[in-house]
Amino acid sequence: MNSPKTCIAVLGPGPVFKGGMANYTVSLCLAFAAMPNVQVHLISWTNQYPSIVPRDFKDRTGTKNPLTAAGVHEHYLLDYNSPSSWRATAAKVKELGAHKLIIQWSIALQGLPLNCVARLLKNTDTEVVFDLHFVQQKEASVLDAYLSKLAFKAADAFIVHSQKTADELQALLPTLSFSVRTDYLEPKTSTHRPVLRLFHPVYDLFKPNASFNAAAFRQEHGLRKHVFLFFGFIRKYKGLHHCLEAFAKLAAQRDDVSLLLVGESFWHTLDQNKLSTKIKNALFKTAKSILRPGAEDESNYNPLALIDQYGLQDKVMVVNSFVANDQVYKYFQAADALLLFYEYATPSGVESMAYNFKIPILATAVGHFPETIVDGENGYLAKAEDTDNMAAIMLKQITHPIQATNVDAQARHWTWHAYAKAILAPPTEIALPV
Repeated sequence: MNSPKTCIAVLGPGPVFKGGMANYTVSLCLAFAAMPNVQVHLISWTNQYPSIVPRDFKDRTGTKNPLTAAGVHEHYLLDYNSPSSWRATAAKVKELGAHKLIIQWSIALQGLPLNCVARLLKNTDTEVVFDLHFVQQKEASVLDAYLSKLAFKAADAFIVHSQKTADELQALLPTLSFSVRTDYLEPKTSTHRPVLRLFHPVYDLFKPNASFNAAAFRQEHGLRKHVFLFFGFIRKYKGLHHCLEAFAKLAAQRDDVSLLLVGESFWHTLDQNKLSTKIKNALFKTAKSILRPGAEDESNYNPLALIDQYGLQDKVMVVNSFVANDQVYKYFQAADALLLFYEYATPSGVESMAYNFKIPILATAVGHFPETIVDGENGYLAKAEDTDNMAAIMLKQITHPIQATNVDAQARHWTWHAYAKAILAPPTEIALPV
């Protein structure tokens, strides 16, 4: 007789959305689906943010949905702007009889709907687990802290991707007692809330293409001998301005370097000439000025202008658009190293992608990076805000390159199977699929 299936619901953006959170949610669902006697349901947003946010979050280019072949059930239910959908989401989880609901937490703004869902599942058989991609936002407001506390107090357990995040969780909720483990997610008790600390797994949605001719790609696009890559949404905290300044200093010393800059400008995805966009921009700026007074207006961030300012036109290749998942490989395979010169960092999906392509990572020593990047082993660490030091480690990667085997060895244990297994039960209770 077959044993009853464990029902897992994962709440996060589905594959119709852009970006790392959607990739993460899909990968987690696939990992659960590969396990024996586990039934997986994706509970997705239909709209992740207030309607006044002036950005297009949908993936308009992707055509493949890996969840379909894996038998993952998809439910697009949760609309930030519709409180009735918050209740419908909790009702669906109850209807499914989910043993665990794993909620992806990536921004405090979503605190109201996620708190509602979590609280409606209190005193049910569903364990509510918040998978925290961050706790402390840069420039966090009093409202951000309030919304985070509101939601987190309704959780039965937490997953974090770095010790820094675990420490921030305790600091945010000093009256609660937490128990941190690195092997499996233990049950909640009357005295503490369990926290499982696991590194962000290495993405398996992105695979090298054996038939891709990296040399021909470089030649076609005028890339030189040593290619550095910036990849992902262009946002100020990701430090593209630092990358360009450091690269300019390196390029002043050498003629054999190129920068491959691939990413969509985060706040410029809508037609700025449309009346609807102008109205959204005005409403959004007004709301920010009230709710987050003094916060920087990131919509004015334009690091691409530095290319002309530094005279780098012939050394920088720019792909200023969203890249579909099935096209990602070419940029990582054409590069020698990834640049993550962030101002602050939460666990990075782009870092995870780099491990899949076995290319070294040059990052600032901020956030969780010192926990995952061993200086001189799988990458090099630079001092934050120090572009001279950033340029120096770029040069060091040329003169003392990190080997692909080192990168692979460092990341080999960060698998989605191990991640999913640790969430479900103690290691002796669930066997990994062969």
